[in-house]
Amino acid sequence: MVLAVLGLIWNLMGVAAYISQVTMDAEAMAALPERDRVFFENLPAYYTGAFALAVFGGSIGCLLLILKKKLATPILLISLLAVLVQMYYSFFVSGMAGQYGPGEYIMPVMIVILAVYLFMLSLRATKAGWIT
Repeated sequence: MVLAVLGLIWNLMGVAAYISQVTMDAEAMAALPERDRVFFENLPAYYTGAFALAVFGGSIGCLLLILKKKLATPILLISLLAVLVQMYYSFFVSGMAGQYGPGEYIMPVMIVILAVYLFMLSLRATKAGWIT
């Protein structure tokens, strides 16, 4: 239960980041460093959709874990797959990888690890009969 609550908090922070990104006005965009501005201005729709599925799916999946519902597992799988699409774009398609130094990899790797962990937690919870 504690892990599901922490996962929910983590994903709600992602929801806040998503909302901040998609509602960024021209003034906020102009204030970004050029490489960040170029990145955000050129995001394809599938990236933005994957971001939404990742954070909203993760939040709903964690809420379902808290409510002890088996539906958490497929929702968290969708969230995990969306995270992978997002990170694939960020590292292999956008050309931004490596521009910020090695520290830029910490958060994306942590996001993937947590998405995998939450999915695995839901599988374990189902197998153990903690959720139905």
